[in-house]
Amino acid sequence: MSEFMTFLMSYETLRAVWWLFLGVLLIGFAVTDGFDLGVGMLLKVIGRSDEERRVLINTVGPTWDGNQVWLILGGGAIFAAYPLVYAASFSGFYFALIVVLFALILRPVGFEYRSKIADPRWRGAWDWGLTIAGFVPALVIGVAFGNLLQGVPFRYDPDMRVFYEGNFFQLLNPIGLLVGVVCVAMLVMQGATFLLLKTEDVLRERARKAAIVSAMVLAAGFVACGFLVAGVIGGYKITSPILTEAASNPTTKTVVREVGAWLANFNANPILWLVPLFGVVGAAAAAWLSAARRGGLAFICSSVAVAMVILTVGTAMFPFLMPSSLNPNHSLTAWDSTSSLHTLRWMFWMVILFLPIVLLYTSWVYRVMRGTVTVEQIRAARGHFY
Repeated sequence: MSEFMTFLMSYETLRAVWWLFLGVLLIGFAVTDGFDLGVGMLLKVIGRSDEERRVLINTVGPTWDGNQVWLILGGGAIFAAYPLVYAASFSGFYFALIVVLFALILRPVGFEYRSKIADPRWRGAWDWGLTIAGFVPALVIGVAFGNLLQGVPFRYDPDMRVFYEGNFFQLLNPIGLLVGVVCVAMLVMQGATFLLLKTEDVLRERARKAAIVSAMVLAAGFVACGFLVAGVIGGYKITSPILTEAASNPTTKTVVREVGAWLANFNANPILWLVPLFGVVGAAAAAWLSAARRGGLAFICSSVAVAMVILTVGTAMFPFLMPSSLNPNHSLTAWDSTSSLHTLRWMFWMVILFLPIVLLYTSWVYRVMRGTVTVEQIRAARGHFY
């Protein structure tokens, strides 16, 4: 037991564990808050009247704020466990993150104020606001990941000050936008399959069609991104010895950029090819089960697809977290951009203590709030719904 604890509390192991923790938080956000964003994007597509849109809003009304906590936890984890990544990304992607922040602020305001005034123009404006608040974060987050795959234009000077030499519009390159579209389709699929569980009759039928289309777009876009990663996008590879126990300093290694480098982990461990395979199969299964009107299974397969898409990106890039296109040697990895060993140890035990509580509480909330939302319920209890 003592040998296991020594291994678990080593710097190398904790760095790998925190990479896994970060992935869990990102997947938790995409699976839970992802269907909130997806429902927002579908608000004007599926909801054809004020009452129908109120039904859609109230399917996520009891849980959206709790789901958003996953994003906050993810940002906090980056700040505490990967301060160098936090500094480089929050300065380099500053304007993009501000756009996402304002979109996320618009959502709770829209929920609270939309039904305060019974004016079609007022409510219509907030409906568009909620739609934008769903679409913008999905697109921008996808674009950000598309640029991470290509490399981010930052570097360090001899005093370890980080300099970003890009701008917001450079993020909107073709590959970044393609990944953004994949992310939008992924969250629309998640939202549509969630609505299969929470709505009835005509709304459920419209959600079914949206789930089929978005799942097919996700599968096609994900495969297209795979071909780009294999033959077009230059990946990154460490060629110097990897010092997994050394103090964090991203400038001491040697990194080369070459096409196909993002496939190295899959080629070295062929079983990892199951990860992207399950991503495609999960999306295809979600489409098929939606067509068969099997809402519960469709949502499960959609969630699996979401998790596998994110895990595919993480597996391909590992150990890189934020590669540098200006100076590849300054790329940030899981081995050289973390906090101190003491910090990682303390935070590890905090996660072990509190993450199960969060999961249990979240599961309890979903159990209490299970069931469908209908137009009749909206009409009968106006004061208890958004």
